[in-house]
Amino acid sequence: MSRPPIDLRSDTVTKPSPGMRRAMAEAEVGDDVYNEDPAVKALEARTAELLGKEAAIFTPSGTMANQVAVGVHCRPGDELLCSATSHLYVWEAGGIARLWGVTPRTFMGDGGLLTLGDVEDAIRPDDPHMVRTRLVTLENTHNRGGGRVHPIADVRAMAAWAKGEGLAMHLDGARLMNAVAASGVSAAEWAKSFDTVSICFSKGLGAPVGSATAGSAEAVRKARWLRKLLGGGMRQAGVIAAAALYALENNIDRIAEDHEHARLLAEAFVEAPGLHPEVWPETNLVWVTVDPELGTAADVVAHLKSHGVLASALGPQTLRACTHLDVSREDVEIAADVIRSIDPEAIAAETVVY
Repeated sequence: MSRPPIDLRSDTVTKPSPGMRRAMAEAEVGDDVYNEDPAVKALEARTAELLGKEAAIFTPSGTMANQVAVGVHCRPGDELLCSATSHLYVWEAGGIARLWGVTPRTFMGDGGLLTLGDVEDAIRPDDPHMVRTRLVTLENTHNRGGGRVHPIADVRAMAAWAKGEGLAMHLDGARLMNAVAASGVSAAEWAKSFDTVSICFSKGLGAPVGSATAGSAEAVRKARWLRKLLGGGMRQAGVIAAAALYALENNIDRIAEDHEHARLLAEAFVEAPGLHPEVWPETNLVWVTVDPELGTAADVVAHLKSHGVLASALGPQTLRACTHLDVSREDVEIAADVIRSIDPEAIAAETVVY
């Protein structure tokens, strides 16, 4: 029997463990739209506690978790400040503008990581010709920045400035627990600088579906209206909330293993011909530049796939490998051997057009 592919495309590909499946099967459920699902209520309370906030709301996806936060803080004609490579701006189907009539203003920062110096002069004047600057968003860890962690001092400085200027702050914390594992700073301490925080249960935490947004009781009350508007009011959602609860109780401490595994992959990419990690991984993401002489990122990804390793081509010359709880140390070592043994001539032969 052949070995299944080693899937490094994303940390969203994880499958529920036997223990998680048991928790899902045994979940006590009710109608969450009526606020009667015990598992959902328990998850929301646990998430709020984890993030040091008054309340939280369970959503089907990280995109919805971020978008309801934008809707809570902004009105049509407002402006938000964000990284040019942020998930909120690039990978959420233009929801900022399409759903809320909000104008995004983007900044490159340091590989997507913003500091106060990037945005402190960006507030629009009080002028009827202009949008109203209302919200600042950060992403931690920053996916396109190589999964790097924002320095906590930078976050605190920006939060103090935003508060003084009357701006709201939202954190896309899809991989916040990776930032916690890498920095030693607690989730609540990270969240303290923000009015709202989203967190994803279906990435490094290994649940099959779901995210949450946490904030003040009033912010979450507003978010419930917006979640319903977007079709996110779920019924017996305790079946999936139980998986997220299991993840919070069982899968946080092991996240550091994913970071170690990512560094092993980065070492292999360094040793492979024509492949260069963009930055040294701090967490579970390895972004790699492909020399044109080797081919395109899609060529390399196809070659890796033919040898049982799945990665993602996320640009003409850019690929990404992502470690997670369904990739063991043995899997990573096998994948690293495949990466080191990449043969430029074989890739050239595979991509010949007749």
